[in-house]
Parts: sequence; C-alpha cells; structure tokens
Amino acid sequence: MERRPLVSIIVPVYKAEAYLGRCLDSIRAQTWPDIEVWLVNDASPDGSLAICRRFAGEDDRFRVLDLPHGGVSAARNAAMDRASGQYLQFVDGDDYLPPDSTEILVREAEATGADLTVAHFYRVSGKRTVQKGHIRDRRVLTLGEYAQEMCKAPANYYYGVLWNKLYRRSVVEAAHLRCAADLSWCEDFLFNLEYLRHVRLAAAVPKPVYYYVKHEDSLVNTQTSLRRVIEMKRITFAYYKRLYQELDLYEKQKLQVYRYLLSSAVDGLPFPDPPAPASKRHTVPDPPGLSTSKRAFRGDSKSPQNHPRPAAPKKPRRRHRTG
Repeated sequence: MERRPLVSIIVPVYKAEAYLGRCLDSIRAQTWPDIEVWLVNDASPDGSLAICRRFAGEDDRFRVLDLPHGGVSAARNAAMDRASGQYLQFVDGDDYLPPDSTEILVREAEATGADLTVAHFYRVSGKRTVQKGHIRDRRVLTLGEYAQEMCKAPANYYYGVLWNKLYRRSVVEAAHLRCAADLSWCEDFLFNLEYLRHVRLAAAVPKPVYYYVKHEDSLVNTQTSLRRVIEMKRITFAYYKRLYQELDLYEKQKLQVYRYLLSSAVDGLPFPDPPAPASKRHTVPDPPGLSTSKRAFRGDSKSPQNHPRPAAPKKPRRRHRTG
C-alpha cells in the first residue's frame, strides 16, 4: 500500500464570510485525502466562525481554533503549534485551490526529497484569471540555485508568499520557525527567507496550485503607506541580504540583491497591473461578492524606469544687455 503522508493545511480566518465557503469547499474536494485542516478564527466579527464550525461538523478532518484577535501571523503560529502533518500548506480564507493542489505538491516533494516545493498559481481579478509563476520548467534546485533564481525577480509573489508552497514540518520545528507576529506586512517573505536557510533542495513545479483572488479592500491597498512599505522592506532586506552572504553569493549578486529594495518598495504603491498575455487569459465564474485588486508582490513591471517622469519645463533664457 502506498504511504500517504499527512498534510496540515492552515487557514487563518478574518472577515472572510463572503468567500470562506468556496475556500473550504475547495479544500474538502482535494484529491489528496490525507489532510488535517486548521481553521483559525482570528476573532472575526462576521459569520466566519459559524462557517468554520459547520465544516468541522461535516468533516472530521477540519478543526477549529477560535482565538482573540492577534493578526494573521499569530493565527498561523497557533495552528503550527498544533499541526501533526509531515507537510505544511497555507491557504488564505478568501482564496481557493484547484482539486489537485495538495496532491501535486506532495507528490513532487516525495519524488524529489525537496524541503521546499514551489508552484505556479492563478491570479483572479473579477472574471479574468491569469496564470503566474517564475521558474518555468520542472526542476530540482540546490539552495544556491534557487537563491539565484529568486534574485532575478526579488519582489515576485512566487517567492514571497506562503500559499504556493509546501513546507516540511520537521524543518520548521527543528529550526523553531514561526511567522513574525510584530509585522503586519511582508511576514510571509520573512518566514520564507528564514526557512530557506535550512533548505537543502527546492523543487519547482510549473503547474498552478492556487487561486489568488484580488480585492479592493486588501490590507496592502487600504492601510500601507509608502513610508510603511519602505520601513517593512528595510527590515526584511537585512534577512534577504544575510541569506546571500551565507551562500557566498552576495558579492557576485550585490546589484541584484539591492534591487529588492527598489522593486518591492515601489510595488506597494497602487499602480495598475500590466495587461496579461492573451495566451494565458481565461475566465472563471465570478464567486459571490468578489471584486478586484489585492496588490501583487511583483516589482519588475512597476519599476520607475517604466513610469518616466515628465520632462522639466524649460527655463526662460536671460537676455544680456548691450551698450
């Protein structure tokens, strides 16, 4: 009989009532049945807790934690404290999964022995869905190779977020890793940077395993000022730089490493997204209550060189008196 490792899927929940049913339905429908699902209600003031309890009552793989409000990092940490799976997978309550998401990630991790498995994802904006990713081919990379790929697109969601990845819980526990509860933004990337320091191999899968839904009321859009973006990037940059120094890649990649500061700071501003290539566009039914706009964690297309400043007005020429 095939050995089927348990996967702990962690879902922090806050004001997700309009989207949560679809999210949890997609988790319940996973083709990989060996899962435990931690639904962490972060004192959500809407009907999210009732939805969590309904799913837990219908499927004993779902467990509910009802906590005082502490933020998304505290919610994830509470679930990690209780998780028992061999692997960890993270899902946000307003997003959802393709049916084979967990299976794709687990089979790749098991086949390659990778400590980190990373995959493509779909970005959903209204009725438009676009496939996103960075490493295009199926590959197994050393940590140094993965770091060199990452510095090519330092502000790409592909590298920054938790939800398109699968983590070995043994690595997380051995290194005593948790999400930084004192950060309200970029805590995903900081966790990934710390996790990477303990990774031997990373597996890249060019298949989408996640539907990331953009909303107008995204935390980044509504509460993050330019000053705050720059401060968060300053904090995370120290960890980013240290990773490359430890890999003896810093001197070789110094300019690329520093590019992270510019690309990610600029990306916190509400610039419009570039048009998607026609070959990658397709539509899906618009779930109830969905609207557009979680800001993408991608800096290349929004860098200053693509938004040139208007030319300065010419100064009037001074006339010189004669005679």
